[in-house]
Amino acid sequence: MRAKFASFTEQEHRARLAEARRLLKEQGIDHCISMAPESLYYYGGYDSWVSVNSPQALIFSADDGEPTIILRDTDLSLAYESSWVKDIRHYRLMFDDVPAIFASIAKEKGLRGGKVAIETQSYALPHSLGLALAKALAPAEIVDATVLLGMPRLIKSPSEMAYMRKAGEYAQAGLEAARRAMQPGMSEIALAGEIEHAMRAAGSDYWSIPTELASGERTAGGHATARNRIIERGDLVHLEFAGVAARYHATAIHTMAAGEPSIRAREVYDAGRESLAAGIGAIHVGANVTDIEEASLEPLRKAGMEDAAVMRFGYGIGVAYPPIWLEPLQISRGSNQIMQAGMVFVLHAYLQFPDEQLGIIQGGTYALTEQGVEMLIGGGDVPLEVI
Repeated sequence: MRAKFASFTEQEHRARLAEARRLLKEQGIDHCISMAPESLYYYGGYDSWVSVNSPQALIFSADDGEPTIILRDTDLSLAYESSWVKDIRHYRLMFDDVPAIFASIAKEKGLRGGKVAIETQSYALPHSLGLALAKALAPAEIVDATVLLGMPRLIKSPSEMAYMRKAGEYAQAGLEAARRAMQPGMSEIALAGEIEHAMRAAGSDYWSIPTELASGERTAGGHATARNRIIERGDLVHLEFAGVAARYHATAIHTMAAGEPSIRAREVYDAGRESLAAGIGAIHVGANVTDIEEASLEPLRKAGMEDAAVMRFGYGIGVAYPPIWLEPLQISRGSNQIMQAGMVFVLHAYLQFPDEQLGIIQGGTYALTEQGVEMLIGGGDVPLEVI
């Protein structure tokens, strides 16, 4: 049975594809070779992580013709079980000229020159493949469509929001497991194992970024993953991990203490908490993202800790495949994006003091509705939790 494991209706996918075509026409682009796995899933329903080692693409024109999926022969059944697309073709790795095949399909759809959209910032497009594609597509000009194809994903439909909430439930299972399991004397890896087991047991799909977990003197590492370090009494332990439903990610972010921490650790945590609350308070439909991050920094300026806030305040999240789970919404200075109802995003107040071997991160995943900001999962604006 075709598309037995589809997560959305063909109608919803076709509506998304129609929006992508509208955006292409606005930019004067007639054809698209979409290679990012997030796009293949969002527009074509094809659920597969293998873009990072086996080129695959959704190829379509800006007109109303049917799209084509092209992939490696060994993955053909993956497309049959998840995608609504009828024209699915394959190639043999190491034997077939993949860039030439992609170009040939685009030319079938009318490509003769002009512009062709490709997500050139995707990890699915290594430099060597990009060069070969450019040669095969000549004289057509490759235009980066990473943002163009990613922007429609920022506003979640009701069916997408249902998956986001389910992903939040899976992450909640991981957060509860951390609270139950964490104790002095256990290793960071053992704690990560408890978290990951709980999420998988609850029903979570695999996540796109490793569980980030650091304790004690390692907490100044914002993207630290678990090591064999033994958690000691009084250590701060900060966590960042995602539950996943139908490839939709909801990230839990939380800092806890394994017993009573130092006065300095509490001071840093409380400053981060104030920063998080101030940023959340600035979020509303129509808010500029620069203003949101500026609001989050105001309490830190007063505390003399602004220089310790080295991460952006937030980013969009939703469909994701390894190695990242970010969408093209940047809640940060330097961006002029406007917040809209239906957006889902990660917020984090992160402070690091490398010289003190101390850091905290606090936040979670939030949705913006017409009624305001709703936390889907995370530690959020709460007093330091001492286990």
